[in-house]
Amino acid sequence: MPSRQLRCSTYDHTERRPAARLPQTVIAMQPIQLFDPESSTFTYLLVDPHSGDAVIIDPVDHQLERDLAAIRDQNARLLWTIETHAHADHITSAAQLIEHTGAQAATPAGCGIQPAARQLQDGDVINFGDETLTAIHTPGHTAGSMSFLWRDHVFTGDTLLIDGCGRTDFQSGSADALYTSITERLFTLPPETTVWPGHDYKGRTKSTIGHERAHNSRLAHRSRADFIALMDALHLPKPRRIDEAVPANLQLGVQHHAGADDSDAPRVAAGYAGDVTPELAWRWWQSGKGVVVDIRTNAEREWVGFVPDAPAVAWKQWPGMAMNPDFDAQIQALSAAHGGKPLLMLCRSGVRSIASAKRATELGLTAYNILEGFEGDPDSAAHRSTRGGWRHRGLPWRQN
Repeated sequence: MPSRQLRCSTYDHTERRPAARLPQTVIAMQPIQLFDPESSTFTYLLVDPHSGDAVIIDPVDHQLERDLAAIRDQNARLLWTIETHAHADHITSAAQLIEHTGAQAATPAGCGIQPAARQLQDGDVINFGDETLTAIHTPGHTAGSMSFLWRDHVFTGDTLLIDGCGRTDFQSGSADALYTSITERLFTLPPETTVWPGHDYKGRTKSTIGHERAHNSRLAHRSRADFIALMDALHLPKPRRIDEAVPANLQLGVQHHAGADDSDAPRVAAGYAGDVTPELAWRWWQSGKGVVVDIRTNAEREWVGFVPDAPAVAWKQWPGMAMNPDFDAQIQALSAAHGGKPLLMLCRSGVRSIASAKRATELGLTAYNILEGFEGDPDSAAHRSTRGGWRHRGLPWRQN
């Protein structure tokens, strides 16, 4: 079968990784490996060549455009974004990919990433086209960490690295559990199984189970007690972004942090004018400084509630959450009708509104994202309007 073409895109500046570009052709049934030099994170795109259905593993927020380009260049339809764990060193782009592509999120059940559509248990299978990806619970780096087996490839996240392994000193980590996960789960795979790690810091891209079993400097020929002693003695510095990354990753990469109710300054953002709290958006609207635009579907406004007098331009449409093909024309007409005032985009939880604000900005308009959206984030029982959002903050709304 002919290979699919990938547009060249610079993605890595490490000296030893060849060519520092996406491959121009992809061998059939091989993962597309992408690299983020800031966090040394690997992201993997897997595409079924028959259907074009795809999954992406461990995407990074500031590599969103790169990943969307890779998906387009493969003529692929992204079905699932997949996390190996709740990362401490980078923020996932899962929520943004969901809004851009219509994909769903699958995450390890033990990580507590509540907004994900699938909470994966050991042995669960993710289907994409004719292909399957099997979840392997491999706790140790974190209590919920998972690896994923696809044909004769295994994506190990931070559990097993090339000549190393993930640290075990935070997020319910356990050296004892990690030793079991690697030696009794991963090292029992066939020796020719290709290992695709979540990170590498020395320019390497892949390994094999056989090689790591024989040569991994932290695990090969070590007893459980020796391994635990080694891990306990590492005394590694705290990940630089852990306080920011983990809370965001528990929400699929959404960062609200709306701040105090009386904040008068928008938060700086990339690709659009900025983020504003619901209260600030309301004040701007009442003072004539901006226009609140409800970009939710007609069904959401009808069933959940709406902001009185706020104009509506759907970003996606129900049923199916397909992109609104008339969004560009409608948002331009709305801006013109309001004298080009800044547009304050409101969605359910502050994710679609980011995508719509970026698109409006590309069209030459001034657009802000309203943090937290209309309903806010789900709580531990998956209920909304209890953790932030326009309604929860007591701003005007109605329900039919």
